[in-house]
Amino acid sequence: MINRVLLPVFLFLIIGCSSETKKVVSLADDVTFLANDALQGRETGTAQELEAAEYIMNRMKTIGLTPKGNAGTYYQTFTFKPKKDPHGQVEYMAGDSTITGTNVIGYIDNKATNTIIIGAHYDHLGMGGEGSLYRDGEAIHNGADDNASGVAILLKLADSLQQVNTNNNYLFMAFSGEEMGLLGSNFFAKNPTIDLSTANYMLNMDMVGRLREDKTLSVSGTGTAPIWKQVLNSSNTAFKLVLQESGVGPSDHTSFYLQDIPVLHFFTGQHEDYHKPSDDANKLNYEGMQLITEYIFEVISELNTAEKLAFRKTKNESEEVPRFKVALGVVPDYLFDGKGMRIDGVSEDRPAQKAGLQKGDIVIQLGDSTVIDMMSYMRALSTFEEGNTTKVVVDRNGKKIEADISF
Repeated sequence: MINRVLLPVFLFLIIGCSSETKKVVSLADDVTFLANDALQGRETGTAQELEAAEYIMNRMKTIGLTPKGNAGTYYQTFTFKPKKDPHGQVEYMAGDSTITGTNVIGYIDNKATNTIIIGAHYDHLGMGGEGSLYRDGEAIHNGADDNASGVAILLKLADSLQQVNTNNNYLFMAFSGEEMGLLGSNFFAKNPTIDLSTANYMLNMDMVGRLREDKTLSVSGTGTAPIWKQVLNSSNTAFKLVLQESGVGPSDHTSFYLQDIPVLHFFTGQHEDYHKPSDDANKLNYEGMQLITEYIFEVISELNTAEKLAFRKTKNESEEVPRFKVALGVVPDYLFDGKGMRIDGVSEDRPAQKAGLQKGDIVIQLGDSTVIDMMSYMRALSTFEEGNTTKVVVDRNGKKIEADISF
């Protein structure tokens, strides 16, 4: 464990001091730094987030990216009043601001007509707070998967794309303020440091560190350009792909989709450590992260000589999500493509845990409603209020089990 006193030394060892002695920085090296206790969860606007920003800036310098923030720097700052809707499409307030976030932006200028935007957020929840699922008081939320994993892949791609696939320019952005409502990407999209009309497409890596044994990889935004599905499938040799068309979702690609830019969001799925202090660097699948890095590179390579991608609007699936008055207390498996809703985690002292439901159970009925997928599960859940009781039926290893649920 690296404490605050050792951070400058660690930073020096990671970024090196000259091109002749430049150390090859691994995905694990980047995650280990960003998800260290010394950065206290990288909450937006804190001194610890600025330490993370400085690290990313120095990595970009070492890689050879040129600054593309404000005033010839790698930084783009923005100010806002915090609001209580993490991941909602909120408008930050520039007047009477209380918090300053910092996007970190580097550029590869290939003198091309169009630019590919590659992004990942680097902020996290700090000591917990509004977005945390941890119930035992304050604790450091290191956010190794969410989203040091995405930043590590971003930096690896930046290194890999030097002087190759030169038919586009590349803009690499580590976003601040994502956990408070996509604030950093929202600000950039409305105050871009490039001409957004030249943006070819945007790739977003958010929670890409927990690739499972079956190598399931979710890619959202596939409906935002007609060519996406073809390219994703033809470039794939390793993954079980779960493709979702909508360009709107709870991550930074949404800000670019709303500017009529084709987007993709890469995601390896929810887990029991999501938004908890236990999301640590030693739990990541670094071999899986390397596979994802190579896959994204292949997608970029296949499109290198293609014309600028055509943008297409998609259905906003978030508008169809029912409102809930109660919760079951489970983490759904968003990568499950079978019938029902598979449980990926069970929260302590919540209805599901009290009813004896377990990780891996597949909810196939809730009350009078048959559950065939995530949307039907949410519709069923939305019909209940606090104090209601009902039956739930789950498939546990091929056996149907019925339990009583009290909300």
